[in-house]
Amino acid sequence: MKSRSNQSRRHFLTSGSSALAMLATASLPAATRRPSTPKRVAAVATVYRQGSHADVILGKILEGWKHDGGPGPALELASLYVEQIGDDDLSVGLCEKHDVPMFDTIHETITCGTDSVPVDGVISIGEHGDYPWNDLGQHLYPRRRFFEEITDTLELFNKRVPIFNDKHLGPQWKDADWMYQRAKELRLPFMAGSSLPVSFRIPDPKIPMDADIEAAVGIGYDGLDIYASHALDSLQSVIEKRRGAKTGVKWVRLLEGDAVEQVFHDGTVSRELFHAALDVVPKANLNISPMIAPQRSVILFECEDGFKGVQFMLQTVHRTAVAVKLKNIEEPLAMQFEERTESHYPHFAYLTKAIERMMHTGKPSYPVERTYLTSGILDRAIRSWKNDGKRYDTPELSIQYKPVDYPNAPLPNLNSDPRKPLKQILKND
Repeated sequence: MKSRSNQSRRHFLTSGSSALAMLATASLPAATRRPSTPKRVAAVATVYRQGSHADVILGKILEGWKHDGGPGPALELASLYVEQIGDDDLSVGLCEKHDVPMFDTIHETITCGTDSVPVDGVISIGEHGDYPWNDLGQHLYPRRRFFEEITDTLELFNKRVPIFNDKHLGPQWKDADWMYQRAKELRLPFMAGSSLPVSFRIPDPKIPMDADIEAAVGIGYDGLDIYASHALDSLQSVIEKRRGAKTGVKWVRLLEGDAVEQVFHDGTVSRELFHAALDVVPKANLNISPMIAPQRSVILFECEDGFKGVQFMLQTVHRTAVAVKLKNIEEPLAMQFEERTESHYPHFAYLTKAIERMMHTGKPSYPVERTYLTSGILDRAIRSWKNDGKRYDTPELSIQYKPVDYPNAPLPNLNSDPRKPLKQILKND
């Protein structure tokens, strides 16, 4: 099929500065700063409407870090496939504006309508859109199908380029495992995951690598499939730094309702540590569908080194947080993973920086195994929820990896936005 645009996209190398451009580079080491020459990337997405993940990732490539025409990442969008184009679609207009060809198939997008693969990398965004749910409350986005079509095309042309998959893999474990094994088979640089681990934190205690972490508690909110993926990625980005960590997970269980209180009574979870995490997130009263999450639950898992993972999912808060207890430090250290203080979702700027770095170096900015592992934990937790809190032994989650000390975003000057001053962000009621 023919491209929806015959013109090649112009290089977007606008110079200048903006608050978000500085935010996106301020604390990064030299290896992660903006290169001078852009890499060409193909992108596939379920939808591209305002506020969608395609908008807040690809929009930064097309329109700059703040979507205002200013400087953006050193990436050039070479081609685009959007599966569902509705009345609220942004992709057609933006691609016409920036001379980006759109194609009707993923194969044509990866090849840019040629008989080769003339791109340096691929961004796959299987989030948002009209897709079915299964009986477990998992939203069956076509992430595996997208990945399969992308990798089939790369294999056909014997080409290896980096691939970024937005959010968790799967969402079903069988699909997550297939994607990971497929990337290994083809020896493809592969990265995935949430934007929250690279977002800024309030406060930001800077947990070092090889920290003596004795215990940790995570707090998240909303649906399990949609937001526990963010919460578990955030928790794992902290606890993977513990000294001598064996990251594989032996078992997973989810408790809900009155059973949650039992984890405090039997000493599984420190109430002090729980309240330390609770104190740094704003409170809410979310009206969540019981089809996608309990009102109050906790995901428990045990790592192969005996460390206990604890992830609460509450509908009485409206942010993600982690609190840790360090050896020989009396007070817990807690942090909120911020996600909504400014327009255009600046935490996605740091995710886009990580994508940019991978496209230029040919290596993941941080291990895909983190998200591979949390995808499995989440799938097993959801199955435990649907089976009355059954504990699932998880030999398939014996996933060992070495974390890297990739920086999260620095705390910006929140008081520069009069709509949401810092004191409002920290307010808990």
